[in-house]
Amino acid sequence: MTIKTKVSICLPTYKRPDLLIGCIESCLAQTHTNIEIVIGDDSPDEQTERLIAARYGNDKRIAYRRNTPALGQSRNVASLFARATGDKILLIHDDDYLAGHCIERLLAQWERHPEIQAAFGNQYEVDHDGSVDHASSQRMNHAYHRTPAAAGLQALPGRTGIVQMFPNNGWLADAALVKQISYDEQHAVCCDYVFGVRLCLAARGVCYIDEHVSYYRKTDVSVSQSTRNTTSASSLAAWSFLQGLTLPPALEPARKLAMRRFVPIVVSLYARNDKARAGLHLALGNLHAYRFGLSPRLYYHLLMIWKSARRAKRRTPALAFDADEAGVEVPPVAPVLDVAPMVDVTRTRLP
Repeated sequence: MTIKTKVSICLPTYKRPDLLIGCIESCLAQTHTNIEIVIGDDSPDEQTERLIAARYGNDKRIAYRRNTPALGQSRNVASLFARATGDKILLIHDDDYLAGHCIERLLAQWERHPEIQAAFGNQYEVDHDGSVDHASSQRMNHAYHRTPAAAGLQALPGRTGIVQMFPNNGWLADAALVKQISYDEQHAVCCDYVFGVRLCLAARGVCYIDEHVSYYRKTDVSVSQSTRNTTSASSLAAWSFLQGLTLPPALEPARKLAMRRFVPIVVSLYARNDKARAGLHLALGNLHAYRFGLSPRLYYHLLMIWKSARRAKRRTPALAFDADEAGVEVPPVAPVLDVAPMVDVTRTRLP
């Protein structure tokens, strides 16, 4: 089955031709060779188009299309899914890349568990030059619940999406299911997270392997870095989506676990935008997100809320974002007891 299975690698890109080439080369170097690479280019200039034509113009495995006008992230990815002709679909962003055995190892899980519809593994975190930061990689995967103990067929497929165990890219899934779910423009600002949740909820089975199958690049030109001052907006959208999601009782613990990550960031967002009452209500109504008062972060946020209330009396609120909403730890007002490092909340990628 695995040798004959055609895999469509969907690759959205925007103004990163040099990094795109590295991503394409990692796709072409896959040990599983029955692939097509479907590229959707939202770049405003012709640089990427010319580069692809010069370098890969005769490669029938590559299907390139420049979007004029640009589609935006969610519509671009949805169009890639629609264009894919393979039995399976893999999504990879242009500034990330795949390990050589990625597709082979993920595809092998269908041999072990024929009922599954999606599979994923760990991500390495690398800098602009591709140097792996092993310590950061371990922290990132652990933060997203990718641990040796969790490997294998997931008992509750929907949980993997809700708690963000399912990665933003580097996954492999049945093409029919991917096209059925697709990307939703309504949730464009947090479309990666919404897609992952909906896909896992709909899947008959999801498998996680405790192996590194892709590389997540953290640089000044990566999407997550270039949008770090606006990630609070995506966090708020993801929190709102999760809050309104209808779930079976078995998945309510997963929602609660996910809220532990979202709530403090949304509280901070409210406080910094002079919505003290909303922030206080959310914080006190979700004390589990602050370890029931044991987290110094609660008292830092209460201080922020108090200052927000004072500011609101003196001026009209103006929308503001800063590092705290971007998922970066802020200095506590008391000695740190045991505050886990935070990572990007939604992993949303916006050009």
